[in-house]
Amino acid sequence: MERAEITYLDTHVLVRLYLGETRGIGPTALHAIENGELLVSPAAILELELLHEIGRLRQPALKVVAALKEDLELRICDLPFWATAERALGEGWVRDPFDRLIVANAKARNAPLVTKDEQILRHYSRAIWE
Repeated sequence: MERAEITYLDTHVLVRLYLGETRGIGPTALHAIENGELLVSPAAILELELLHEIGRLRQPALKVVAALKEDLELRICDLPFWATAERALGEGWVRDPFDRLIVANAKARNAPLVTKDEQILRHYSRAIWE
């Protein structure tokens, strides 16, 4: 049996999937979501919680992640923080610390990252949306 490719999900993708909103996600990205081994960076979970704290997300991060774990078998990336942070140091094209860490997690595994973020799509060759 062929092993599914590890695929990371950006924060906004987690929100969309939690809300059941897949419209607008391109076929390549949907294929990766439906057939990949889905991982989330701990940085994306923290970003979800910040969105909850400022009122942009109704549910707390851990509730969103728990639902996605159950629905999509989503796993939390378990790479050591220093390995991710060290890789993120080289992502000088972005000032957002969450994006730096999310991209660094995906890069550490040479894995696709499903994102609509145009800056990430321009700078990370394995980022997919269409």
